[in-house]
Amino acid sequence: MTSRKPRVVLGVSAGIAAYKVCELLRRLTESGHDVRVVPTRDALRFVGEPTWAALSGNPVTTEVWHGVDEVPHVRLGQEADLVFVAPATADLLAKAAHGLADDLLTNTLLTARCPVVFAPAMHTEMWEHPATQANVATLRARGAIVVEPASGRLTGKDTGKGRLPDPAELFEVARRVLARGGLDGDLTGRHVVVSAGGTREPIDPVRFIGNRSSGLQGYALARTAVARGARVTLVAANVALPDPAGVDLVPVGSAEEMRKAVLEAADGADAVVMAAAVADFRPADYRGSKIKKASGAEPEPIRLTKNADILAELGQRRGTGQVIVGFAAETDDVLANGREKLARKGCDLLVVNQVGESLTFGQADNAATILATEGDPTVVPRGAKEALADVVWDLVAARLK
Repeated sequence: MTSRKPRVVLGVSAGIAAYKVCELLRRLTESGHDVRVVPTRDALRFVGEPTWAALSGNPVTTEVWHGVDEVPHVRLGQEADLVFVAPATADLLAKAAHGLADDLLTNTLLTARCPVVFAPAMHTEMWEHPATQANVATLRARGAIVVEPASGRLTGKDTGKGRLPDPAELFEVARRVLARGGLDGDLTGRHVVVSAGGTREPIDPVRFIGNRSSGLQGYALARTAVARGARVTLVAANVALPDPAGVDLVPVGSAEEMRKAVLEAADGADAVVMAAAVADFRPADYRGSKIKKASGAEPEPIRLTKNADILAELGQRRGTGQVIVGFAAETDDVLANGREKLARKGCDLLVVNQVGESLTFGQADNAATILATEGDPTVVPRGAKEALADVVWDLVAARLK
């Protein structure tokens, strides 16, 4: 007996970014979801009804008066496993926040009893307007997930925050929300900071001291936090990965740059997860020009000095009720070293994992033991890095309550 396909209502409002949503629709249908596209009337000025119908395999209408015998304005919301609105314009957000229902999409939003995700896209001034921000806050307070727009090129010559995130990353948000089994976003209304990647400490303009971290675990933490309703600041060091949808990305290079960015973002945050591999040492003397190789001569030793301990500093500066999570990459005596580090760093949770050649760094999977200042360790068997991320957020959410 085959299981029922997950039912997704894909709402489309009247923004130029509507053309990007065709790619999101394709990813949803090709991954086995039953998608019903519900555009607003003006959204069809950007992408027509035949396109949505052909890509979804389902009829498309904007009106509550079509197929009245099936009561679509009630049935669609009642039967959906997820309602995902992209792009969500300022007008659509205002209507949703105030409970207006003048077409099929806004009626569906009122009847939905499943998770609802909005992916806003608009000009920066419209996104930052107090009215829009108040509407977003209202929707989040009711349990909706509002994905932060990306920064970049907008229509015309304008650039700024308000760009629709990449469709592939929006698909990841939809997939993660559905994977949560329809549970409410337990991080809704929370601001979390995640660090990712590996810092690089320059020796000269060409060379640096670095590590093998790819940023995959930190990005998994950021993506799962967005899908659970959080506002996420992602401080990323030297990561060559697509920007996760809905995060405020802060790119950094060195340990000192990461320290400044993390401490600034952590001020007032509900939780900080330090998943980045921060270099313990840096060259004491930076050479302003490339170090030349002298024929027949041995290179001069590179003298190292300690970098600041960001995790320990976070523990010392923590705000009231703030949850701090560290990561410890160990090659031997993994748990013993982890317990010592947990006591020394002053964090609430420490994710301890073994690293080595073809192990953890740069890999799609991870295994860990999560140590806590109180209670028993949590053992996470080897699996996808987003599975470990969800366990971390489960423990964080429990402490935030």
